[in-house]
Amino acid sequence: MKNQTTGRALRLNQKAATADALQPEIVEMPLPEPAAGEAVIEVLAAAVNPSDVKAALGLMPRAIWPRIPGRDFAGRVVAGPREWIGVAVWGTGGDLGITRDGTHARYLVLPVQALTRTASKMSLAAAATIGVPFVTAHEGLRRAGLQGTGQTVVVFGANGKVGQAAVQLATRAGATVVGVEVGAEAYVGHSTGPVHMVNGSQQELAAAVLEATAGRGADIAYNTVGSPYFATAIDSLAVGGVQILISTIERSVPFDILAFYRRNLQMLGVDTLKLDVSQCARILALLLPGFEDGSLKAFGVDEATLIPLDEAPTAYRRVLAGTRDRIVFAP
Repeated sequence: MKNQTTGRALRLNQKAATADALQPEIVEMPLPEPAAGEAVIEVLAAAVNPSDVKAALGLMPRAIWPRIPGRDFAGRVVAGPREWIGVAVWGTGGDLGITRDGTHARYLVLPVQALTRTASKMSLAAAATIGVPFVTAHEGLRRAGLQGTGQTVVVFGANGKVGQAAVQLATRAGATVVGVEVGAEAYVGHSTGPVHMVNGSQQELAAAVLEATAGRGADIAYNTVGSPYFATAIDSLAVGGVQILISTIERSVPFDILAFYRRNLQMLGVDTLKLDVSQCARILALLLPGFEDGSLKAFGVDEATLIPLDEAPTAYRRVLAGTRDRIVFAP
């Protein structure tokens, strides 16, 4: 298979003091030589996640410098075991861009056990959008005990990328799904079942969510936002329900311990930085059938969101500012 022998990569030599000071260097990198048990991927698309930008700002304590950032990717294997050469692969990992060089580069070296095939009908640009959002959503719902029919799942921040992934996975499983979003805007993502949307900015939000669940409450509350919805998520749970937390704005929140244990509630924190690229590959392999049969779908990528490495500083600042677009580099 023909490929370049050199390529470009973003390089961060140290953490940036501010978002405005974030100016990753673009360097030339040769085609790596894989060691035994490794493969080289030519990265053809790599998404930009909030955690990529936070790592560049020194907000990830495990980050080691200098470093090529980036967690999500899609591309083709260009060196390594013969049976993998030319195969389209995708992936993500909590170690990528943190403790090992990441995906915002032309080439990526991975252990062979981290390789997993992409969906056959999906573009590589689309495949690069899936990693962090779907792995995060899957892990939260798996650990919270998602089974499907008969369960109710409330997703706070339903139109965010992790929120959309959680909605997709919950509706695919057959659960009843309620989405919470400021302004009660319509659900913008894919689903295989109805999504009842609730205005997240109303004062009596917990009562509105309970009404949407016919008064029973939710078995699972997937809180993608954190502190602003923490108390509401607790109040929205059925007896024995679980709140999933993946992020927060404020670190401290009021908490009624007595009410919590008397309702047999649970709280679950999910940090996918703890999952390395090989562990994430196994999760993506589990999700692959859904992307093959269309019950799961990637996020949209177009000319405005598929951008070259030269625009990395602008892309990082857009992601840090909270854009809902899925920004993808084409190295």
